[in-house]
Amino acid sequence: MSVKIEQIDACRWRIPREGDMRTEGLVFADRAMIEVLRKEQALEQVRNVATLPGIVGPSIAMPDIHWGYGFPIGGVAAFDPDQGGVVSPGGVGYDINCGVRLLRSELEASDVRPRLKELADALFHNVPSGVGSHRRDLKLSVQEERKVLRDGARWAVRNGFGRAEDLEHIEEGGALPDADPEVVSDRALERGRDQLGTLGSGNHFLEVQVVEEIEDAQAAAVLGLFAGQVTVSIHTGSRGLGYQVCDDFIRVMLRAAAKYGIALPDRQLCCAPLTSPEGRQYLAAMAGAANFAFANRQLITHWVRETFEQVLGQGPARLRIGLIYDVCHNIAKWEQHEVGGRKRRLCVHRKGATRAFPPRHPETPALYRDIGQPVLIPGDMGRYSYVLVGTPAAFGETFGSTCHGAGRVLSRQAAKKQARGQNTEAELAARGILVRAANRATVAEEIPEAYKDVREVVGIVARAGIGRIVARLRPLAVIKG
Repeated sequence: MSVKIEQIDACRWRIPREGDMRTEGLVFADRAMIEVLRKEQALEQVRNVATLPGIVGPSIAMPDIHWGYGFPIGGVAAFDPDQGGVVSPGGVGYDINCGVRLLRSELEASDVRPRLKELADALFHNVPSGVGSHRRDLKLSVQEERKVLRDGARWAVRNGFGRAEDLEHIEEGGALPDADPEVVSDRALERGRDQLGTLGSGNHFLEVQVVEEIEDAQAAAVLGLFAGQVTVSIHTGSRGLGYQVCDDFIRVMLRAAAKYGIALPDRQLCCAPLTSPEGRQYLAAMAGAANFAFANRQLITHWVRETFEQVLGQGPARLRIGLIYDVCHNIAKWEQHEVGGRKRRLCVHRKGATRAFPPRHPETPALYRDIGQPVLIPGDMGRYSYVLVGTPAAFGETFGSTCHGAGRVLSRQAAKKQARGQNTEAELAARGILVRAANRATVAEEIPEAYKDVREVVGIVARAGIGRIVARLRPLAVIKG
């Protein structure tokens, strides 16, 4: 189906309401991006989301939009339970609470370059990565795993994996409320039991970076960033546990959609009313998987700190590896937003989209109250990533949301085809970027050419006012699955 789309301004496009749509679509993109999207299915997915019951405001897509399961990746939609609003696993994704955390240090790039190869090798050894990766030194009992699902990063800190102040710099303090491990299947628990503290595969990574450019000096100072500084980004989620939760509830939601008479333009948008038993159970299981992901990134942080200390022979007081922020980008959350002049409690789905709350919002950490919530936007392993902060405009227009990354332009199969004959690791090493990966197939799937230029994506976000650029980071060493 050809999707009608109209330009609003240089950064915004409207999919007008027609047919069975309950609202319009709003796409953040430039003209070149739209011309590519016209040939794909992602715009149709924006339109399909607009047909779901109880949607409030537009069906939104960020400039990193590409085709996903049900919802487009880069999709945002809010639902009102008082208007029959629904929750859909396709609006969260299989990797529940896939997210990014950024660590800062007191090191400069010149401090680590002489030991960069050793550091990359040690990080690759100490943080398992790849399909089915697991830890041999940490396997949870069922009872302990359920505690992880309830308490998230708080469980990790309580058990010696991190510091109490880390929790102040994690979305939701590192644990979503209302998680219920009892509604998570035995199969999901089994899949997650030995995967805590692992990266996984695909686009997940652990990256040692250098702050290449500061764009907002005031905000950078508050975040503790300076030019030439070494930082570490961690991008991973809930591993096999989250995947299984999604898989389990897709079957539940297909039955629920039929039970409640919800017409679906696409079976992948299967859903249930937020107030239904099925909807509440999914949110409780999803929260548990999200908490597993928060704990996962917290454990990886612990081993990153230990690895830096071991390789560089320096203690925590000298390295001062602190957490700037941890933000999730595959989630559905209850939030307060003003719509039509009144505050409403809405369930906001962000699927490949990042929360971007403004200055002085009560959920923006106290330390960042004057600049806005940090927003972490990874690019590809050959170019750069960005740090932004949230804005009042984002809160008013996109339910406090912005993009989550560069967005793919090549499928994994197409990327592998293009990478034939290339030695990506050698090419990147020649540019000063070391890559360590569990297998070459992952590197081929993740070649820089597989992604949009994140500078262009972030540029649209900044011009549209739904994020403010603070700094650009460049990779030094990349650990992939």
